[in-house]
Amino acid sequence: MTTHVLETGGQVCPFPLVEAQKAIAKLPVGDRLKINFDCTQATESIPEWAASAGYPVTDYRKVGDAGWTITVEKA
Repeated sequence: MTTHVLETGGQVCPFPLVEAQKAIAKLPVGDRLKINFDCTQATESIPEWAASAGYPVTDYRKVGDAGWTITVEKA
């Protein structure tokens, strides 16, 4: 299992979600995608997408004053 990092800081929604969807599509099952973002709308849209796609969220936390990181496993 490998963890890949996607930096989307500075991107407005829906681009962090769109980039995450593209990135995880390229990963083999079992790999993880760590998404770093600072768009407040993505705090809801990314976890909702992961749940609806059946991808477990293995880590989700706030980083600093206006950033978040979420790690999603491709299942």
